[in-house]
Amino acid sequence: MRAKWVVFLIFIAAVTSSFVWVRETRRPVISPLQEGSYKKILSVFTVRKDPLILKKKVQETIDNTWNNYSVYVVDFNSNFTMGINENEIFTAASVNKLPIMAAVYYKAQKGEVNFDQIVTLQPEDIQDYGTGSIRYDAPGTTYSVKTLMRLMMQKSDNTAAFLLGNYIVELPAIQSIISEWGLTQTDMVNNKASNHDMYILLNKIYGNNITNAALTAEMLGFMRDSDFEDRLPGELPKEATVYHKIGTGDGGIIHDVGIVVNGKTAYYVGIMTADIPDPENAAKLEAKVSKIIYDFMN
Repeated sequence: MRAKWVVFLIFIAAVTSSFVWVRETRRPVISPLQEGSYKKILSVFTVRKDPLILKKKVQETIDNTWNNYSVYVVDFNSNFTMGINENEIFTAASVNKLPIMAAVYYKAQKGEVNFDQIVTLQPEDIQDYGTGSIRYDAPGTTYSVKTLMRLMMQKSDNTAAFLLGNYIVELPAIQSIISEWGLTQTDMVNNKASNHDMYILLNKIYGNNITNAALTAEMLGFMRDSDFEDRLPGELPKEATVYHKIGTGDGGIIHDVGIVVNGKTAYYVGIMTADIPDPENAAKLEAKVSKIIYDFMN
């Protein structure tokens, strides 16, 4: 009888230990999420911006006020793009001062341009039209390359651009450089450019793909707080930083292309026009369109 009890107790002990072993080795039905999985799940439910919605808003705002225009928006932090005639080629006006600046800085990065080099103004250098103050200076006046750069970008000085594009890095050399960068719709000699090309250029500048970070900061600094802040920056809040270049010319040319940055938001926006019937109010409309884009992107 006692032997039976011993056998029974051994059986109970064996069953109990096997049950405990199964409990301990059994995997949980729901495994904990791996690190980063929460972000992947949340990204699935993130509302993606629809470029068609922005395009409709822009077109409705412009309505029939302009017949010949281009608007291009590219988010630097995602694959969002919205384009209206972004590959159309326009007379660039002063927008083509951007390639001049970029090429000069590119050469400076390589040690082929000295920003302290002095350039002496000659009578035949004076571009007596449009914007800028150098045209009022006497022949024989001297300027450093850095001063010419600042005047060209912040005051859109045409004579400064002429001096840089003829004595520092000549236009054929600039054309060769920007062609290598992929600007196939920009013609420096005939002063032509497209919105898409200006995006390529500004994307390279902003991404430190032309110069080092210090020289990039200089370029962007010359594109901020210019004498022409009534277009892209016109209606934007103070916390928005706008690096941009305007272009104005006969034939209803009212351009502004640039980069807007606010916190983690950074995007290219370009507005190019031709045949504008009311140039005086075009800047106001560009500012309004820029604000619509800003609100959408933020």
